[in-house]
Amino acid sequence: MGSTAAAAAITGCTPVRPGSSPAQSGSPAPFADGPNIQGAVPITLRINRNDHHLRIDPRATLLDCIRETVALTGTKKGCDHGQCGACTVHVNGRRVNSCLSLALLHDGAEITTIEGLGTPDALHPMQAAFLTHDGYQCGYCTSGQIMSAVALLKEPCGPTDADVKELMSGNICRCGAYQNIVAAIQHVRKKS
Repeated sequence: MGSTAAAAAITGCTPVRPGSSPAQSGSPAPFADGPNIQGAVPITLRINRNDHHLRIDPRATLLDCIRETVALTGTKKGCDHGQCGACTVHVNGRRVNSCLSLALLHDGAEITTIEGLGTPDALHPMQAAFLTHDGYQCGYCTSGQIMSAVALLKEPCGPTDADVKELMSGNICRCGAYQNIVAAIQHVRKKS
């Protein structure tokens, strides 16, 4: 079994065969680019303004579909229990721990991952601030930290560092870059 087929078998997600309808009903048909998943259901995940037509196991998490099927690996799998925030993405503009959320619940929703925020040539202001303030160490938690920080900009938050720390408390940095992360967030907040 190839690595793509193995990943699809483990995560319960397979892409819909090109030319087939994601709304096919009845028993799942075998797909050229993945295994036949018993009980698979059609879904369209709109990730970073691109539609992805998939047939998934209804138990598949949003995180596993993003990483293993759509191959956007910027969103990280940390604890897989919703405790670290490394898997944070935006769903319809709100931050979500994608490891705790079933992909099936987000059919047609607007999902944004770290790859959808900016590009190397045109960074999102929060990405640029994390670089300027060294808001990263090993980088593993950085995508989740940035996604939470961008969501924080749209949420009610007091002006102090303590207020920012409270709203970022769902994101863990094992390297301890918290002071720099807060400085980056406050930098962007003051500019906006």
